[in-house]
Amino acid sequence: MPAIQNDLTQGSVTRKLIRYALPLVASSLLQALYSITDFVIAGHFIGDAGISAINNASIIMNMLTQVAIGLTVGGNILVGQFFGQGDETRRRRASGSMFTLGLCAGVLFAGVFELIGRPFLRLLGAPALEEAAAYFNICALGLFFIFGYNALSAILRGVGNSRIPLYCVIVSVSVNVGLDLLFVAFFRWGVEGAAAATVIAQGLAFLTALIFALRHRADLGLTPGCLRPAREMVGRILRLGTPTAVQWTIASVSWLVVVALINQYGVSVSAGNGVSNKIRDFCQLFVTAMCTGAGTMCAQCLGAQLYDRAEQVMKTCMRITLIMAGVIIAVAELFAPRFAAIFTPDPQVQQWAVLNLRIEIVCQIFYAGMFSYNTLATGSGHTMFIMWNSFLNCIVVRLILALILDHLFGVVGVYVACGVAVASSVPVGYWFYRSRRWMHPLNVK
Repeated sequence: MPAIQNDLTQGSVTRKLIRYALPLVASSLLQALYSITDFVIAGHFIGDAGISAINNASIIMNMLTQVAIGLTVGGNILVGQFFGQGDETRRRRASGSMFTLGLCAGVLFAGVFELIGRPFLRLLGAPALEEAAAYFNICALGLFFIFGYNALSAILRGVGNSRIPLYCVIVSVSVNVGLDLLFVAFFRWGVEGAAAATVIAQGLAFLTALIFALRHRADLGLTPGCLRPAREMVGRILRLGTPTAVQWTIASVSWLVVVALINQYGVSVSAGNGVSNKIRDFCQLFVTAMCTGAGTMCAQCLGAQLYDRAEQVMKTCMRITLIMAGVIIAVAELFAPRFAAIFTPDPQVQQWAVLNLRIEIVCQIFYAGMFSYNTLATGSGHTMFIMWNSFLNCIVVRLILALILDHLFGVVGVYVACGVAVASSVPVGYWFYRSRRWMHPLNVK
């Protein structure tokens, strides 16, 4: 078996999951340093307006990044299931079709959001509109790299290779940090410098992954014959990936409304929310990356019809992530003021960030439960279930509760609504697990 592949259907579940997921955890943490570096340097060299601008623009960019990840999830599921089945021909066709689809989507999204970025930010009521628009317009150019990189990463993860994406991220994060310091701290280019550093680093991540993939083009399905999109495979990828992309879009839209509610309280509260979001998202990456690894492992196991092993993967993931969530909550509650001080010297912004973080971080225990149950839904291709479960907690619960509690308790009520909304998806995930629907994988026949 080629060294670039990793069969996740054999061996100790715990050891396999941890060894496969650890590079994903490291990759996610390093990717988070993109935006964290921007925030820290902006807080110290640009000020509250810079933090607020990057926060508002990043909310939209994060939504678009999640769309890219969601669309490529469809290909990742197919690649993993075909790998488990031992169907090399269809695995390569799925890989090539997904890569071409990802590049086309990157061009389309970059062009569209270059045009509508400012109106989007105006709808959010961004307090520092000019700075936010300047940051976003540059970052939108990087959408081509984001879609291309995520397509390649999904192909590699589908065959059990989580190391190469990690190496790509190490390169890009190192460049991003260096360029942030050069462009913002030294050249004083403001938010434009922070955005340029991010896009250049994203381009390097894509280029590094592409060079490796082309060296193994025959095995990974990047030959001319496989790169011509096959209608059947594109259809399958979109059927599996679109619900996941919609799911992340739903989540992002709900956060956009939350940000709009928070923005009405002024620049300091908006900046504090941005700082809190970065800390919370960084903490949550431990859980989401582990569950991403478990989802790919479940896909391979279900493709090989190893149902008991897939269930064991989910249960192992649940135990690990619940422990991780407990540690994350304790550390964040204890060190919240110190974490906030890293991002900004402004005591008022620190105060709002700490209050926000200490309320919302508690929900990590619910994220661990929801994401763990979702590993079976992801691996079996039941992405439509994940989409509707996300709609429940993000729209039905989070938005309605945020609007009500904002009216009753102000911005603190918004924080509380965001913290408790995800709990509604845990019992629904448990129902899906008990229903055994995941034992009937979709789109592999």
